[in-house]
Amino acid sequence: MTRRLALLALSSTFLASPLAAQVNTDAGTINPAMVERFFNQPGYSPYAGRNFATQPLWGEIHLHTSWSPDAFAGGTRVGPDEALRYAEGEEITSSTGQPVRLSRPYDFLMVADHSDALGVVASIYEGDATMMADPTLKRWHDEMQKGGAAAGAVVMEMITLQGEGKVPEPMTDPNTQMDIWHKMTEIVESHNDPGKFTALIGYEWTSNYGGGNNLHRNVVYRDGKDKADMVRPMTTFDSDIPNKFWDWMQAYEDKTGGQVLAVPHNGNLSNGLMFATETPDGKPIDAKWAETRARWEPLYEVTQSKGTSEQHPSLAPSDEFADFEIWDKGNLNVVPKEPGMIDYEYAREALKRGLKLQEEFGTNPFKFGLIGSTDDHTGVSSTEENNFWGKFPASEPGPERSTGNAFDFDGRTVKDWKLGASGLTAVWAPENTRASIWDAMKRKEVYGTTGTRITLRFFGGWDFVPDDALGRTPANIGYGKGVPMGGDLMPAPEGASGPNFLVAAMKDPFSGNLDRIQIIKGWLDAEGGMREKIYDVAWSGDREPDADGKLPPVGNTVDVEHATFTNTIGAPELITVWTDPDFDPALKAFYYARVLEIPTPRWTAYDAAYFKDSKFTDDVPMTVNERAYSSPIWYTPAE
Repeated sequence: MTRRLALLALSSTFLASPLAAQVNTDAGTINPAMVERFFNQPGYSPYAGRNFATQPLWGEIHLHTSWSPDAFAGGTRVGPDEALRYAEGEEITSSTGQPVRLSRPYDFLMVADHSDALGVVASIYEGDATMMADPTLKRWHDEMQKGGAAAGAVVMEMITLQGEGKVPEPMTDPNTQMDIWHKMTEIVESHNDPGKFTALIGYEWTSNYGGGNNLHRNVVYRDGKDKADMVRPMTTFDSDIPNKFWDWMQAYEDKTGGQVLAVPHNGNLSNGLMFATETPDGKPIDAKWAETRARWEPLYEVTQSKGTSEQHPSLAPSDEFADFEIWDKGNLNVVPKEPGMIDYEYAREALKRGLKLQEEFGTNPFKFGLIGSTDDHTGVSSTEENNFWGKFPASEPGPERSTGNAFDFDGRTVKDWKLGASGLTAVWAPENTRASIWDAMKRKEVYGTTGTRITLRFFGGWDFVPDDALGRTPANIGYGKGVPMGGDLMPAPEGASGPNFLVAAMKDPFSGNLDRIQIIKGWLDAEGGMREKIYDVAWSGDREPDADGKLPPVGNTVDVEHATFTNTIGAPELITVWTDPDFDPALKAFYYARVLEIPTPRWTAYDAAYFKDSKFTDDVPMTVNERAYSSPIWYTPAE
């Protein structure tokens, strides 16, 4: 049964542990471990001493500035300092000279410039004598000085040479890299303001193994400058194999006593390598590999400007919402895909395959939470459809981006209009500090969105009942009786009919109403086959599923010509308790929530309305169903 409530305090959680136990006992058994972890002794103030998040923190961990070589070569002049000031809510000037500002400040940001040749391209551009001694770098300098297409060609050549391991030697000097890294951490440290704004230290390790096969990872430090400065960031000049990258992470922690984690990019440009069951150099994976990946990579970037990689429509033909911002033509160099590659590039397939690998190795290497980030190379993190600043300066706002190319390799092109204004990460952290945000990422209590700021709670357990969806404090009930997103269900109690889930969502006040909440289940059947099913569990209006169980569309109020819409359909909040009707206690499974908004104007519609001379063709999408993806909750049968 669907319930729709006015959850004015959806993300609030008020009660302390003994009182919570009294309130919830009649509805089911309290989870003592969760009570002890998140609730304190009672007093009159229900807010004093609480140890859990009452609202999500918003930001991203994948933004490039002029310190990334490809960004600088493409014309980006916004540096780390300006990018962080922008994230804090200041107005800055973009690389094309346009004023830009966020509608709402972020709570955190990580500048994730490429460790390969970090900051070095600026030296090439400026004509540093050491760099100019190399003929390739001298030619790049000359081309970058011309700007436009010539500078763009340098970007493409740089990516190709990196993938082939042939970047000119002056770009790989470790002493130069260490000096620049110290300058980077100094800038980031100057913006970190615990309790108000978190500037995370990090970088991107940019493996393009085999020539454009995107195996990029972002490194997120829990630490400050004192520890981060002790070890030189790893580059693909050291190695472009993920196994070696994990060795670097171990070495960093051993030397500094600090902590790091890594987040793989969306895998849609990896040409089948991101979730392959062998290493990129063709070696079979084993139990150690599975344990190592699971340790270092607790999260996955499910959506960004270069597409969304939750699931491919060809792999889930019954999923009517899978065909969303799909990039599936090739790798980062637009080298075409071969049959079977996409099976190893999408999150849902990897989550299912992880269950299978767990049976083989005893560890699930793909047991990850879901986040979103932009991967913008402009120094401007932009996820709002009416405030979209593109991928590179060439795709910043202007009528020409209606026909421009985001990528062009010898005529193999991807148009600018394929870029998505995505994505954002929401973190359920009790305070806005590096340690608190990092810890939430590590335990996977995070979720990703396509740019909207939907508030989403998702808890799993065995004792939720329908009346739990009537309360004003879903997180209080959720923590008291179950586990949050990113967690593992406790073993099934004797006689349990199935796990149940408390899921609640509230709209972004700047965006569209909510269409529905879905819970997506993946599992291994009795024969070891990978299965999935999508359940509509809460929705707006009086719609009823048809004979095939499909819910009718919510409708569409978008006026494309004027890039407007009305919130006369949909719901501002949705909440329900749902029990898996197909549960088999002998089978491994995972569950995650997907929340969909009603259709709203896409950035292309805003461009068409603003730039009267834009030339979008009829195949360009003008509306978008923004969405949020929770991290999964896993079920493992008791042995």
